[in-house]
Amino acid sequence: MEKPENQRSKILIADDSEMNRAILADMLGDEYDIVEAENGVEAVSVIGSQGTELSLILLDIVMPEMDGFGVLTAMNQNHWIEDIPVIMISAESGVAQVERAYELGATDFITRPFDALIVHKRVVNTILLYAKQKRLMNLVVSQMFEREQQSNMMIEILSHIVEFRNSESGLHVRHVRNLTVLLLEQLDRKNCGYHFSQTDISTIATASAMHDIGKISIPEEILNKPGKLTMEEFEIMKTHTTVGAEMLEKLPDYRDKPLVQISHQICHWHHERYDGRGYPDGLKGDEIPISAQTVALADVYDALTSDRVYKKAIPHEEAIQMILDGQCGAFNPLLLECLSELSEVIQKEVSQDMATEDSRQNALSITAEILQHENLSVSKRTLQLWEHERVKHDFFAALSDEIQFEFTMSPLQVTFSAFGAKKLGFPEVIKDPLHDPGVLSMSKPEAVMRLSDMLRSTSPGQPVVTCDCLLNVNGEERWHRIVARATWSADEPPRYMGAIGKATDIHDDRMKLDDLERQASSDSLTGLLNHTSAKKQIEVRLNERPHGRYALVIFDLDLFKHANDTYGHLFGDELLKYLADKLRKSIRGGDIVARVGGDEFLIFMEYKNPLEPIIRRIYNSLCGPFGDFTISLSMGVAKTEDVGIRYSDLFNAADQALYTIKRGQRGKGAKYVFYNESMADEETQSAISPIDSGLQKAEKGDEDK
Repeated sequence: MEKPENQRSKILIADDSEMNRAILADMLGDEYDIVEAENGVEAVSVIGSQGTELSLILLDIVMPEMDGFGVLTAMNQNHWIEDIPVIMISAESGVAQVERAYELGATDFITRPFDALIVHKRVVNTILLYAKQKRLMNLVVSQMFEREQQSNMMIEILSHIVEFRNSESGLHVRHVRNLTVLLLEQLDRKNCGYHFSQTDISTIATASAMHDIGKISIPEEILNKPGKLTMEEFEIMKTHTTVGAEMLEKLPDYRDKPLVQISHQICHWHHERYDGRGYPDGLKGDEIPISAQTVALADVYDALTSDRVYKKAIPHEEAIQMILDGQCGAFNPLLLECLSELSEVIQKEVSQDMATEDSRQNALSITAEILQHENLSVSKRTLQLWEHERVKHDFFAALSDEIQFEFTMSPLQVTFSAFGAKKLGFPEVIKDPLHDPGVLSMSKPEAVMRLSDMLRSTSPGQPVVTCDCLLNVNGEERWHRIVARATWSADEPPRYMGAIGKATDIHDDRMKLDDLERQASSDSLTGLLNHTSAKKQIEVRLNERPHGRYALVIFDLDLFKHANDTYGHLFGDELLKYLADKLRKSIRGGDIVARVGGDEFLIFMEYKNPLEPIIRRIYNSLCGPFGDFTISLSMGVAKTEDVGIRYSDLFNAADQALYTIKRGQRGKGAKYVFYNESMADEETQSAISPIDSGLQKAEKGDEDK
């Protein structure tokens, strides 16, 4: 961390001669804060306690208790030498001593007697040199961190590509990435023949996001089947490995890049088994690339510990034991050791979003690794780093084929991917997009404001938002799903800086989803709501407005069985559809109607005026001739003011009223009855009416589905 401009640099003078310390302090005390140590042990203690505050150490070689070389050795062991420059002091200038000092990390060498000008210049130059190096290091790390953040954003966005069709892919991709990092780091620590640099680990972890990209080609009915796949379906499912690999092979510009090559390995072989019984190629042992082996193990662990359409999540300990016992495939024994050793760490960390924390650590590690290559100049190292990150970014953009964008507050502009700009007919960079006519014509202002409000209401810890909106693309309004991640500054409090995201055309999927939702909530014969959907809507209405006056009506057709027996079941179906159509025309816009099952129907309404005339009107409108058959009904009515606002109480009361008619307790000709407490006698409560029995069966059927 750089010092404020008004804060003076601090220098440690370590010399056993008080006179020498005094001379140096007099030379430098006007410009620097001085700390003194009279031997090596004291010097190490000062460095340990004030190391981050020291800008320079002037270190004598010959001292009691611990000499200058001992101090340098301690600084190397504690990695202090990497951050604090050391100028050695000695009355001797022998070659052997100078060489040893430089080998241990000394920056410069000053001989006694002191020349004030030389001492001053070397101290100033060394402090300035290290300050520049720190600024350069911070610059490189910041660039790395920002680029890594953008890559992680792209990974999160990419993970949503398959999510529209396969609900496991969003968090699954992130979990696999995090677990891959943990396994590779642990494998590297074991010194068992595998070695991974931080760059290697970062590349493999990034490539792991591609492991299931081939599932885009798998039919949805197989991908999301809740039960066990048939042999034929499993053969189709297995093709996602080769399809994913083929997609990467056909990339026009990036096939030779390490990231793409490793992604290809993982896509193609992450379902191979260590015993040779996997697919698609039956590779065995170390024939399988270690990148694919590691992702395969991470994939299996997360699949076991996560909910799927075909199963519930398995506890962590049980999942680990199943893998170690060989119940979930055959894996590299060394990787299984790593999994066992990391068990506690995985349980605590793998489900957390470690991307931000790991990104800065990875940036530091990779930067330090690059700086070890002395044959690279600073400019070449920086260019190499930026080129690596640019390739990663372009690779994701080319693969996703979506409208990708980046919005920044300063400068105020939006930048589109090449594909996105071409699809929209926009330039790649638009300044002041909030007032650009093209951008404003693409969507309604309220949709833009809604997305802006959603992004601004995020936090650095939870920055991702998703929303669906209609976009006008080349004159056609189509539904798009926008997944975006807000960017925040590191200030306290953090400032909103913009967002990065993508828009995916989901028009056909949205239409299909709406149609499926309508089918799921509707009765297939009459088109009315089914009982389950009606119950949910009624409960929402009762919860939102509990003080209203509501009535629930249950009715069925008299002699419906006779109609079926006399005229046939096709006639009965037409009769029910006719009655449903009449029912739609008899109710008001806010009423809810449903077919409960068989010939039983339900009406839910809110009322203010007397209820009996409304019920009489509906009853009369539904009764009448239908061909040679005369429609008549039996109808039970319950009011919330009599039984309360719980749906179950309201339904049971209306059912009791209907059952009262069926039992003839209200005399001949009584065709609609309002519930009262006298109907809840012991005999009535103990009986299960036909409609109640039918309801129980219908609800059981819904649960089974």
